[in-house]
Amino acid sequence: MKKKQRYSGIVYSTDDAFVYHEEEPNEESTLSKNKQDLRVMLDKKMRGGKMVTLVKGFVGTPEDLEALGKLLKQKCGVGGSAKQGEIIIQGDFRQRVLQLLIDEGYRAKLAGG
Repeated sequence: MKKKQRYSGIVYSTDDAFVYHEEEPNEESTLSKNKQDLRVMLDKKMRGGKMVTLVKGFVGTPEDLEALGKLLKQKCGVGGSAKQGEIIIQGDFRQRVLQLLIDEGYRAKLAGG
């Protein structure tokens, strides 16, 4: 993977008064709970045949994603992970995760077959 260049498009300037204005990265803010559109599904692809409950669609900061993942893992009493907008809970806990999300105030529904 290539690193993004710090100065995009500017190689050299002969102007003594030139000041490069860097674009500030857009900080992703977390949507409120009732605006989140979460999908809870069962998945076993690329996992050695083991089933996991997958929560997709979270929009927000990685810290908030980790906090929600930690809450769900504690309430289900299992392991898992939270990264790249997805929360993975080990095992088939679709109904319990769905109910926990609704109780917390999130908009969530079951997805998949």
